[in-house]
Amino acid sequence: MPSVSRREFLLLGVATGAVAAVGVVVPLSIATKDSFGNGDGTDSTMPGAVVAVFPKVRVASLSALREAEPVIFDYPLAGQSNVLVKLGEPAMGGTGPDGDIVGFSRICTHMGCTLPEYRHEHKVLGPCPCHFTTFDLIHGGQVSLGQATQNLPQLLLTIEGDDIYATGVVRLIYGFADNLQGAQRVGGTT
Repeated sequence: MPSVSRREFLLLGVATGAVAAVGVVVPLSIATKDSFGNGDGTDSTMPGAVVAVFPKVRVASLSALREAEPVIFDYPLAGQSNVLVKLGEPAMGGTGPDGDIVGFSRICTHMGCTLPEYRHEHKVLGPCPCHFTTFDLIHGGQVSLGQATQNLPQLLLTIEGDDIYATGVVRLIYGFADNLQGAQRVGGTT
């Protein structure tokens, strides 16, 4: 059996890696081009993609919203408690003139307990009464303390005139495989 030098072994490994990369990158680029646009400015839809249509629900008025005074409401389903807060400083995913209005689920991502309070001095929601998890609302609902391993689901908010609307949810709400199934939808328009 002929021996292979270290240099030949390395060259063979590099050549094999290059062939494998081309076999992955080229089909991936074709699939991406076909799935998200044709490269000529026209759109194309990805086969089998599912897009949820959330209700558009008015949750508060911009003029009545006060810093540090949370607004509690259900969205998108009855029983899915959420909080809308004017934080007083810009936040990830924030909206409004100052980028400081955010909405989050009040259902803890650890075991589904309801987060009872907003603590304005720290801009956090919690601690959770079950295992004391606290979530940072400035940084997208990220866990700041406790057992949870996932960020809180954040609401998509839209402002039209003086009205603040919830229009969607980013991430799954604890206990739901689909944020829109399992209970009655909260009223609104689609």
